[in-house]
Amino acid sequence: MPRAGDLLLLTRAASVQFLRPVRFRVIRVLDWPTYDGWVWLDGYRLDDRDEAVARRTVFVQPAGLVTAPRTAPTPARRSGPTGASTRARVSSRPRSGSRTGRAAGPGTPGAGPPPRS
Repeated sequence: MPRAGDLLLLTRAASVQFLRPVRFRVIRVLDWPTYDGWVWLDGYRLDDRDEAVARRTVFVQPAGLVTAPRTAPTPARRSGPTGASTRARVSSRPRSGSRTGRAAGPGTPGAGPPPRS
C-alpha cells in the first residue's frame, strides 16, 4: 500500500486511464469507499525534474503501482564569473524610488513641476 511521500510511476498496470506513464507523489491515501483491490490516492503529478505541476486524485490498483526512481537534482544555474544565481529575487515591497502603478498627481514627489497658473 502506498504511503504519503512515495514517488510512483502510474502506468496502465495501475489503471487504464494512464496511456503514458505519469510520475506521481502521494500526499495521502483516501479512505473513500471503493471496489476491492482499488484505492483513491491524492497527490501531485510531477514533471521530469520531480517538481509538482498539478494536483490530482487518482483511482488505481495498488498491485499495479511501481515505485519511481528519483531523478537527479538539477544543479543551480550560474551566471558570470562570480557564480551569482540567475533567479530573480521576488519581494512584496516596492523598491525605493520605484513607481507603484498609481498615476502621479501634483504635489507627488517625482511627478514633475507644478502646473503653471
